[in-house]
Amino acid sequence: MLMEFSACYGWELDIPEYYVVYGYDDKGYYFSGPGCGSGRGPKPWKDLGDTDIGVLETYIIKPGQAVDDIRTVKEAFGFALEHSKSPAKWIYPRYKAGLVGFDNWIEALEAGRADGFGMAYNSAVWTECRNFAVEFLEEANERIDGRCRSFFDEAKEHYRVVAQNLKRVSELFPFPPKGNEIKDAIRCKQATECLRKARSAEEWGLKTLEKLAPQL
Repeated sequence: MLMEFSACYGWELDIPEYYVVYGYDDKGYYFSGPGCGSGRGPKPWKDLGDTDIGVLETYIIKPGQAVDDIRTVKEAFGFALEHSKSPAKWIYPRYKAGLVGFDNWIEALEAGRADGFGMAYNSAVWTECRNFAVEFLEEANERIDGRCRSFFDEAKEHYRVVAQNLKRVSELFPFPPKGNEIKDAIRCKQATECLRKARSAEEWGLKTLEKLAPQL
């Protein structure tokens, strides 16, 4: 008998991605997500976390206290700005976020050290994130009745440029990889140019958020 419970999600129930766990029985978990939108399972109990990187990561979501839109948006910007500076409490050792993250990505690609799978995966993930950044800015601007509209519009255009360039990188290095694209010098050069444009737009986007957050 399939049992249902509060909303849960976890890492790598199938491919290295996050999945929604929508039920379980005496055999394991049932889930949906990338590559199995209509659902899949059971994922045997003993196999959870049995991956190449040995990570077990699951979460449960419960109702919380709602706060007003302005506070929500301001705290979101605060977190984004903090995260961009690679604080140890959020970023693993030897990893970087924000502009330095772009620098590492570009340097690895130019030096021929980039991994094909990682290149495709990161391109797909960060394209999705920056597309959502544009959508977040659009919705946030509407929810707070156009307060600081010029700053919101400016930030939205910067992140749109980031998203467009990362999308081009993801087209050059599709996920999952279809071949050995990482060995294609022309493809790597084009991706590097796009990453530089994305980094520049990201820098301006962060500067705009720094001006915007105190105004809320």
